[in-house]
Amino acid sequence: MKLVFSGRQRQFMHGLTLAEVMIALGIGALLYAGILSGYILTTSRAEWTAYWLAAQALATDRLEQTRAAKWDTQAFPPVDQLLPSNFPPRVDILDLPISGALIPYATSTVTITLVSSNPPLKCIRVDTTWSFKHRGTFTNTVVTYRGPDQ
Repeated sequence: MKLVFSGRQRQFMHGLTLAEVMIALGIGALLYAGILSGYILTTSRAEWTAYWLAAQALATDRLEQTRAAKWDTQAFPPVDQLLPSNFPPRVDILDLPISGALIPYATSTVTITLVSSNPPLKCIRVDTTWSFKHRGTFTNTVVTYRGPDQ
């Protein structure tokens, strides 16, 4: 701030130096870069979440298919359609609102293990594997137990 005398009046002249302007521009650029990187990170995380939810829906769909298989130990002859050979690995398109050439796929693998013969009990595990951009491969897993139909 300069004090200039012109006659009997005092006039105050206000202004900023070049250093003050450069510091203000630097602070503004840092704030803008922080907001922009936060926006990019949030968008990427939301997209990853959409992939995860679509893969979870595929895993649940495959689990429901195993739950619908007939397994009746009381029938004559006994029926057991809950076998690993009836549920081979399957590649599906992830149900995402995406347009363009890059269609995301996921592979669902069903593992069925006999836990107990008496009482009959099987463990069903579904692993859905999918990849996201250049961040690697991810797996959604759903596990449940199932007894025979009554």
